[in-house]
Amino acid sequence: MSNAIGVFDSGVGGLSVLRQLHALLPHENFIYVADSAYMPYGCKSAEVVRQRCLAIAEHLVASDVKAIVVACNTATATSISHIRSQYQMPIIGMEPAIKPAVSMSRSGVVGVLATRGTVASGKFSELQRRFIREAEIIVQPCPGLVEAIERGGVDEEETESLLRGFIEPMLNRGMDTLVLGCTHYPFVLAPLRRIVGSEVTILDTGEAVARQLRRQLYAIDALAEDKAMGCVRLFSTGMMSARVISELWQSPLDIELLEI
Repeated sequence: MSNAIGVFDSGVGGLSVLRQLHALLPHENFIYVADSAYMPYGCKSAEVVRQRCLAIAEHLVASDVKAIVVACNTATATSISHIRSQYQMPIIGMEPAIKPAVSMSRSGVVGVLATRGTVASGKFSELQRRFIREAEIIVQPCPGLVEAIERGGVDEEETESLLRGFIEPMLNRGMDTLVLGCTHYPFVLAPLRRIVGSEVTILDTGEAVARQLRRQLYAIDALAEDKAMGCVRLFSTGMMSARVISELWQSPLDIELLEI
C-alpha cells in the first residue's frame, strides 16, 4: 500500500474521521493505526502523547504514506507542530468547530464536549480565547465517555446517562449549538440527539478534515489516479474488539497487531 494515507488515533475514535475520508476519497488507500495500548490519550501527559504521536508518524512515514491525518483532538493539540517540523508532507489535524458554532448560535451559548487532555492544552485555550467575547462557551470534559465507546457501549443506558450528566447543565444555560471535540464522540450521536432534541445543532469536524486533505493532495498533484476502490488496513498497538470495530465501521475490518 505505497502512497497510502496514514490516519491515527489512540483507539477507535479516528474511525469516525476515516469514514469521512474514505467517503470523499474512495480511490485512496488508507493505513489506520489505533494506539490502543495507550488509549485514551485524553488522560495522558502531553509528553507521553507527543512521544506516541512521533513514534506512530515515524512508522507511517516508513510505510511510504503520502499524507498523515492526526484523527485525534488531543494528539493534534499536543503534537502536530512537532510532527510537521519533522516531515514535509500534508499533515492534517483536528480542531473543535468553535468558530462555526459561534457564528451559527442563535442564543449565544455554545457547548463543547472534549477530553481533559484537549481542554488542558494551550492550543485549545487559544482557540477558546479567540471567540470568548462573541459567545458564552461552556467547555465540558467527559471522563469515561471514550472508554464506554471503546468497549462498545454506544447504545447502553449507562452511556446515555453519562451523556445526560454532561449535557443537561449546558441545556439549562441556553446552549443551542454543541461541538464534538473528540473524534470518538460522533459514535454517540444517536443518544446525544435524543438528549438535546432537534433544536440544537451538533457539529463535528470529520467532513471538514476530509475536504482539507483533498485540497492539500490536489495542490501537490497527489490524488489517487487509479479509479479502483481503495482499501483500508487497520493496525492496533493493543488488543481491540473485532465486534466493536465492525459495528463502528459498519463492516468487518481485519485487525493487525503493531509493535511500536
